[in-house]
Amino acid sequence: MRSARSGRATALSQYVVKLVSRCDLACDHCYVYEHPDQSWRRQPFVMTPATVTMTAKRIAEHATAHELESVRVVLHGGEPLLAGAAGLRRTAAELRRWLDPVTRLDLRMQSNGVLLTPEICDVLTEYDVRIGISLDGDLAANDRHRRYANGASSHARVRSALALLRRPAYRPQYAGLLCTIDLANDPIRVYEALLAEEPPQVDFLLPHANWDRPPARPEGEPTPYAAWLLAIHRRWSADDRPMPIRLLESLIAVAAGGGSRTEAVGLTPADLAVIETDGTFEQVDSLKSAFDGAPATGLDVFAHRVDDVASHPMIAVRQAGVAGLSATCRACALVRQCGGGLFAHRYRSGSGFDNPSVYCADLKELIRSMSTTAYPSPNVPDRPHRSEELSQPVLDDLGSGRGTDDSVRQLADIHLGMTRALLVTLGARVAGVPVAEDGWDLLVRLDVEAPAAVRAVLTHPFVRSWAQTCLDPSSRSTAAELPYLACVAAAAAVHAGHGTELVVPVRNGMLTLPTVGALAVGPGTDTALFTASPGQFRVRADGDVDTVRPGGAGNGPGWQPVRHVPAGGRPLLLEDTDPHRDCYRPYPVAGRLSDSAAARWAGQLDRAVRWIDAEAPGYAASVQTLLHAVVPLRPDDAGWQRSASASAAFGAVAVAPAPDDLALAILLVHEVQHLKLNAVLDVCELYDPGETRRIVVPWREDPRPVGGVLHGIYAHLAVADLWRDRSRAGKWSGSAVEQFRQYRDWTATAMDDLLDLGALTASGERFVGRMRETLDAWE
Repeated sequence: MRSARSGRATALSQYVVKLVSRCDLACDHCYVYEHPDQSWRRQPFVMTPATVTMTAKRIAEHATAHELESVRVVLHGGEPLLAGAAGLRRTAAELRRWLDPVTRLDLRMQSNGVLLTPEICDVLTEYDVRIGISLDGDLAANDRHRRYANGASSHARVRSALALLRRPAYRPQYAGLLCTIDLANDPIRVYEALLAEEPPQVDFLLPHANWDRPPARPEGEPTPYAAWLLAIHRRWSADDRPMPIRLLESLIAVAAGGGSRTEAVGLTPADLAVIETDGTFEQVDSLKSAFDGAPATGLDVFAHRVDDVASHPMIAVRQAGVAGLSATCRACALVRQCGGGLFAHRYRSGSGFDNPSVYCADLKELIRSMSTTAYPSPNVPDRPHRSEELSQPVLDDLGSGRGTDDSVRQLADIHLGMTRALLVTLGARVAGVPVAEDGWDLLVRLDVEAPAAVRAVLTHPFVRSWAQTCLDPSSRSTAAELPYLACVAAAAAVHAGHGTELVVPVRNGMLTLPTVGALAVGPGTDTALFTASPGQFRVRADGDVDTVRPGGAGNGPGWQPVRHVPAGGRPLLLEDTDPHRDCYRPYPVAGRLSDSAAARWAGQLDRAVRWIDAEAPGYAASVQTLLHAVVPLRPDDAGWQRSASASAAFGAVAVAPAPDDLALAILLVHEVQHLKLNAVLDVCELYDPGETRRIVVPWREDPRPVGGVLHGIYAHLAVADLWRDRSRAGKWSGSAVEQFRQYRDWTATAMDDLLDLGALTASGERFVGRMRETLDAWE
């Protein structure tokens, strides 16, 4: 993470590629054409193939150097559909040619939609490009701004495009709707018009304005934009959130301690660069609303690397968290939720962007009003909120058994929010526990100065399992476990390269830093002095000093680094050091692996994940997004295959050595299904928790509780799906058909029994009903 003071560049993982610099509409609120920056006039009409290739190479180079798990590229404009089907095909093919081998490319497009045709939709499907469409509401609302140059309406053409995207063949490419707020439009009519288009997601944008060009406000109404959005929030909540609304869901997530999915609110770093049609790098293009030349960097894809862009001071300040905000914002109690608002909205002549948002009052009112209705108080430590946080479309998507990338990412965000909430609860208990108290203070400081480093540690599966152990009222180890908070903070300091000194606990002669590794410091030592500096750390215990360079060679024999193994081209932790990984009772975890054993594991994991990516695309997104660590289990003496997941260790799967790559791949999919369902159950009540009746299931001898049956159905549905695909493709022997039929029949029988029991909530019945639809659709 780059702070305004550190001088180090973070990686950029999001890019807006301006494929075309002209537009076929003349929207009078457009920040590209109607605001102070008029650099579009100097841009070529369309990006040349040579510039597309150089753009792809620069992004691939950066993704490789920083080992990025994924990269998002949004084709933009102007209007990108003006490139035509051939131009879009050429561009998408080139981006995938360079980026698919090195990272997971999330390729998207933002468009006004009026030129969308079946031919173009075929291109989007062929190259997996998801398209978002701009729509401001019904006919009157949309045509208030989104018109042709001659004043003609665009509404009918846009709705035709949306009807095209709702066709089953093209529905997967429908990314959502983008709506710019206008106070003259009735918010409920806008909401209903957008909802009628069945969008996978909606994003509401505040009109681009700043202190020099303030937004329109009716006289006597101090927070009209908050009132407009709150009207939608009330209706959306009453409707049980029928579609995701990114701004509102981000405010909910940030309030719960999670991350924001929009740069408009929250302190999530804005790791984004824009590439214009001539290949020049720019900052986020909403800055065009500030002044002429505001987004310019002086850099281009032909002469500069993306690292040069990431080091640009104006991009760095947007990644500095609270430290990059104005003094007014830093002193505000709502700063972590608001995040200072959109960067472009802070501009004022004379003080630049060192101001609160021009929408400051509206954002405060929106946050305060939503907080009184959206976030119930915690009732148990490991479940900070159990409101239906997942929207119905997301639940329906996950209920199918598979789940799109967007849906599973929401599960990951929920996990992070719950882990942060657990740590906040622990932070209130550290007073008088010196090691834990100092660790908490450091973690809070790093969360401001290097939030990406803190996030890297908090997403580690066994930080949450440790925190839940600390807060478990039945546990007797809380006092002994609480000092481990200093190890969590020390690990974040290592990731940040943050110079710090801290006393850390030692257990059984080992100092463990989650996500980093473990160091043997000798028996009889309770604490050690940890000192971090860029690229290394030192540990002093009983007069001995060990220097460790986590990413380098020359470390002593007592150092056991966490092993990062390549799995389908992305790093996966082969976790055999973390003391809190032993949470898969009754299965015992393996000890530290030998180098040769670790190499065998690494090779098999890589092949298994690559198989999932190639042969099970419906489950690849879940494995790619949710699986962070694999814990080796000890083999079963009788030769039975062992695998497990734990609700407290979201993101990790435990498996014993598998007989072959295929067996491991199926086990990974099976256990990741359990991870997905555990995350859903964290926030959605699918069955009556007081239900004590049990169901006899085909795959076990002992009757299972409702939750166990639900988990079994969800996992076995996926396994049946895998065998079904293989048997239909003729890639395996006749045993594939037998396996498919067995898992299908197991799932169907247990599903019917569960539905007949009457223990599911309305959401649970709908969730299981979606699984039934999947099963019934099979031939």
